[in-house]
Order: sequence, then C-alpha cells, then structure tokens
Amino acid sequence: MYESVIGLEVHVQLNTATKLFCGCSTEFGSQPNSQACEICLGLPGCLPVLNQKAFVYALKVAMALGCRIREFTKFDRKNYFYPDLPKNYQISQYDLPLAEEGFLDIDINGRSKRVNIKRVHLEEDAGKLIHSQGSSLVDLNRTGIPLLEIVSSPDINSSQEAYEYLNSLKQIIQYLGVSSCDMEKGILRCDANISIKKKEDSKLGTKTELKNMNSFRGVRDALDFEIKRQLKLLESKESIAQETRLWDEEKQMTYPMRTKEEAQDYRYFPEPDLPPFTIDSKMQEEIRKTIPELPQQKMKRFREDWGVPAGRANILASSIELADFSEKCFNLYAKAENITNWICGPLLSEMNNRKQDINQINITPKNFVDLIIFFDQGKLSNLNTKNALAAMIDSGKEPGIIIQEKNLSQISDSVKLDEIVSQVIKDNPKSVNDYLQGKENAVMFLVGQVMRKSKSKANPKMVREILLKKLKKA
Repeated sequence: MYESVIGLEVHVQLNTATKLFCGCSTEFGSQPNSQACEICLGLPGCLPVLNQKAFVYALKVAMALGCRIREFTKFDRKNYFYPDLPKNYQISQYDLPLAEEGFLDIDINGRSKRVNIKRVHLEEDAGKLIHSQGSSLVDLNRTGIPLLEIVSSPDINSSQEAYEYLNSLKQIIQYLGVSSCDMEKGILRCDANISIKKKEDSKLGTKTELKNMNSFRGVRDALDFEIKRQLKLLESKESIAQETRLWDEEKQMTYPMRTKEEAQDYRYFPEPDLPPFTIDSKMQEEIRKTIPELPQQKMKRFREDWGVPAGRANILASSIELADFSEKCFNLYAKAENITNWICGPLLSEMNNRKQDINQINITPKNFVDLIIFFDQGKLSNLNTKNALAAMIDSGKEPGIIIQEKNLSQISDSVKLDEIVSQVIKDNPKSVNDYLQGKENAVMFLVGQVMRKSKSKANPKMVREILLKKLKKA
C-alpha cells in the first residue's frame, strides 16, 4: 500500500510600498522596467538596505505560526543564472533563517491534523519573463520585491490536505494584514515537493518539484495528477526522476522542466553587503502585541460565546472583515443563530453574485440586523426580506425606508388573509378535492397560490392555519 508524502513551499509577497532592499515601488501593473534601480540591478557601488516593515511583517507571520524566532539571523547569496535575475544571484537566507519549528493545524473531515513548519525566511523576488511569438521579454519590476518563504515539513499526505493547508495559511496571513495573497497577481505562489513510498517504509521516495500552479485548485489538481503518474511508474517497476515539473492547466498534466538543483548547486555564502541582525526579546514582545485574534481562535470563540455551529463558524471567520461584521451584528441582536443563517445564506449569495466582499457591499451591521428583526417579528416574508436586502445593497437605504417604498410589508391581518384564502379555494377546486382525498401535498400548492395572489406578502404561517380550518369544513 502506497502513500504520498508532500511538502509545500509558499512564497508570499509582503504588503510594503517599497522593495526589500531599495526604495523602488512595489505597485502592480506599472510599465515594464519602470520600477528598477541600480540596487535592483546589482550595479557596482550600490549597497542594499533592509526594509524594516518587511522584516517586522515576516516576524509577525512566523510568530502566528508558532515558530521559534532566531535571535541572530543573516542573509545569504543564492547564486544561479537566469535571464530575469540581473545580479546572477538572489539575496535569500540559508542556514540561519528568520524562524524555524512552527506548525499549522488544519481540519480534515472533522479531525485536526498538525502540519509542521520547517522554516520561515525572507528573500527578494526575481523579475518576470514574458514569452511571445518566438521571443522572450524581460520585465524587472518584480526584481527585489519582498518575499516571505514558508516551508512545510513533508507531513501532508493528500492533495486535499494540501488544499486545506493553503487555505488556512492564507487566512492567517490575511488576518495579519501583511499581504493580500492574490494568486492572480502572483502575490502568493506555491511549489510542491511530492514523493510516493510504501506505508511501512521509513525512507522517502524520489521526489519531484511541481511549479506553475496559479490557484489552490491548481495545486490540488497537479498533485492528483503527479500522484497517479508516480504510482503508475512504481507499479510498472520504472524509476522516478528527481526533477522539477511544470503544471499545464489546460492539458491538466505535468511535464519535465529541468533536473532538480541541490543546495550545493547554489553556492550559498553570507551576503557581504548586509550585516547580521539581532532580534532581542523586547522587539519580539512588541511585535507579538500587534498580532490579532487569528482564524482558529475566532472560530472557537464564535462557537463558545455565540453558539455558532462549527461549519458556519468556519465560514464567518473565513476573512477578518466578515468576522468583524458578524460580531458587530451579534452585539446588536442576541439571536446569533438567525444572524448566522442570513449571513451564510442570502448575504453571501448577494456578495457572490456581485463579486464583492463584505467591505465593498453597501450594507452596515445595523441595517442588516434591523432587516432580520423585521423578518423575525413577522413583518416581512422570507422572499420579501431577500428582496429588501438586495434593494438595501443597491441603495444603501435603511430597511424601513425600503419596505415602505416598495410596499413589502407582510400581510398578517386575518380578515384580509381570510378573503384571499377563500378566493384561492374557490379558484382551485381540483386541489381542494385532492386534499380531501388524502393528498397532503395539495396544501402546499394552495399556500403557494395564496402567496402568489398576495405578491408574497401573506404571512405563510397564518395562511396555512386559515387554509386548513377552511378545508376541514369543506
């Protein structure tokens, strides 16, 4: 019986205005080669200076992942040639990384699994090659962008575990406010190392590295393909080459790029133009104080303090903005279950349809809660509550104004409802007869006709009660 062994290397662009070792802008989408200076290019006589904000951001992430912070750290030169690496080396960290020995707990089918973090370190990005019509162009705007590399231990055993790990890691980083983690802009990238071994073997199999995956789903699909490819080779007694492979999203397959380099191939040595750094306990304590409540802590508190079910607590805590919105609603109205139902249902549906997050959508916690109270008090039907929600988002108006303008108030007057029900019974003799012959579903049809005739304003509970009384007398 075989099992897959997976380790992930995640590169996250930190949200700084300038690059890691110079004052060039990190703005996305600028004219090619408009954001590169002498330091980016490594020209003679130019010295790098470390971006303090990037250094602090990196430490925040390492602390949030429970890492051991090194009191003494340094930068190294990683030497290799590539057309978009103008210096022919990258400033990175090798034997004394910023932090080590962390962990990330993920939820897999209701059970918790711990994935250990080997190391967290800072490095600069390379440039970008643009291949077109038989030629290649170089854009050096990304050269020197601050990257945080987070390397997991090979503790992941399936593509789904890798997917959950990446989602959990992304949530933590976004909660910290140090990166947007936008994969479409290359702000978060992931490489995967994967090998296959027999479960009883302690020795790992030959690993391949997977690159060029532009989404978490792409990582999952690439791993699934590679697991099947390697299993097929092992079962046919063929050897697996240690190599770097690229993922082709369109063809849904990996293909070889180059043989995998080892550490000695990069000829690491200490960066001579940057001094070593000392991270004392006072600095560490000051940074720890800035770390907010993290996703798993927030999910736990939502369950314990507000009684939110685990699955829905996970949804509410999926972003710090949605979690804050939810908690403001809970503090305004004690019925957390009702609020949760409306957030996880109609509100998220509106957000998805409009392709907006909670900060972009035009609704305040107070207006949202007031709308739910109208529904709970029986003043709005379910359908018209949803209609009012959409109108509130469109206009930004309070629910009371929307209800009045659109005449959405629910009809709870028994006299009016009696008249409508009587007319529906008169207009639908076949359904009445079906009910009298024992077909219970006929009642739902008749209730639907009343709702239709009242333009969804009738109180459905009262409609059913009146309808059943009249049918018993029929």
